[in-house]
Amino acid sequence: MEKEFVDKMKESLINMKKEIIDSLMENNEDFKAIVEGVDPKDSVDIASDDMDRKMLESMGTKDLKRMKLIDSALGRIEMGKYGICIKCGKVIPQERLQAIPYALMCIECQTDDERRNR
Repeated sequence: MEKEFVDKMKESLINMKKEIIDSLMENNEDFKAIVEGVDPKDSVDIASDDMDRKMLESMGTKDLKRMKLIDSALGRIEMGKYGICIKCGKVIPQERLQAIPYALMCIECQTDDERRNR
């Protein structure tokens, strides 16, 4: 996978994570107090640090799942495995990653997985 594309996706993932954190700050006073007590440079890393149980409690299930997927994608970028299907090992098409930057699987494996879980 091209470094320029991966860097673009990393920036997109970080922005998605920041949007979730910003949304939580707007809607939850306890979470806002936690974030305001942290160095601004570290605010994007708050969820992965598992700083405070209150933060996780304040997150909705959907946001929590999305945050975990984003963190997982950022981890795969660091390990050089971003864009590789975790099931079959094939390269995930860039179009899919542009649509869903935290995609874990190629379309075929995702479809198979969803069929099995119905």
